Amino acid sequence: MSHETDHETNQDANQEPNQEPGAAASEGLTAEIAPQPVQAIGQLSATNQLIAHARAELGRVISGQAGVIEEVLIAVLCQGHALLEGVPGIAKTLIVKALGRLLGLGFQRVQATSDLMPADILGTTIFRLGATSDAQNFSFHQGPVFTDLLLVDEINRMPPRTQAALLECMEEHQVTTDGVRRPLPAWFTVFATQNPVDFEGTYPLPEAQLDRFLLKIRVAYPAEREELQILERHHAGSGAGLLEDAFIAPIPEGLLAAACAEVRAIRIEPELYGYILSLARRTREWPTLLLGASPRAAVSIMRVAQAAAAFDGRDYLVPDDVKRAVQPVLRHRIMLKPEAELEGFDADRVLADVIAAVPVPRQ
Repeated sequence: MSHETDHETNQDANQEPNQEPGAAASEGLTAEIAPQPVQAIGQLSATNQLIAHARAELGRVISGQAGVIEEVLIAVLCQGHALLEGVPGIAKTLIVKALGRLLGLGFQRVQATSDLMPADILGTTIFRLGATSDAQNFSFHQGPVFTDLLLVDEINRMPPRTQAALLECMEEHQVTTDGVRRPLPAWFTVFATQNPVDFEGTYPLPEAQLDRFLLKIRVAYPAEREELQILERHHAGSGAGLLEDAFIAPIPEGLLAAACAEVRAIRIEPELYGYILSLARRTREWPTLLLGASPRAAVSIMRVAQAAAAFDGRDYLVPDDVKRAVQPVLRHRIMLKPEAELEGFDADRVLADVIAAVPVPRQ
């Protein structure tokens, strides 16, 4: 196993556990919005400032992928984890690494392999030698999970035992070793990737762990014009890499926390609570589905819909925000019946049918 660290922002891996920041909450969308400046208005001034800054700065490194950039930002704003699915070489790692620099957060990357052990990512207790017997002691050596943004590359290649080790980290924002609880940084967020084509030697994630991911983000190939821009940027670069050539200006201190608070405060009318519940409950009785959305999934739809409203510059929710949140929040949480898959159905198509079948509340 290997992992990379952003040395400019990441903390010392040997720092003692009691010096770590406190834990935070967990769990996150989709919608392709044109990358244009957003004017700061009203209660969403911090959110609009963050969105405009992110679009401008990340656009200097990432060509296209506007929808993906929006979704990873939403995952952070909702303080949830995200599963990125796409073929190799389409900037999944680059997006997350650039996001860490933009937000001024630490970043570490773990390359999952079939022999990766839980201690490789969580950390382990080691014996430190000293000049005297009093100076010799056991101390905890932190693993790569003790960071802000953790990228787990090809998560479905790590064995189930190691996948399960991430469950407590993702849900409780803590690591428990030797009976000691060690809190993770407040902004701890997992971005995991998986290849949708190559399944040889992989371990599919169980439903219990998939449900911990707020969003499943599908990363597609860039358009021809965007791919041409990638070639031009690499040709004009110094050879050190796009991220090293482009200086990404970090956001002001405290802006991310203020934006998260604004997103949580977005107003939701009582009728929309019922609309969200109707969508979630309808999946549980849908004829082509074996497994429907859980109550946690309904909460995730609400939170991601709030973030979608913020990206539209509104401090209130509308039904379209809920519709936009349904597919990225539920596509990895539902399970199709075998006969539905044989007929060519996929998760997004079924969810589109569910959205069309549920009446929209009138406001």
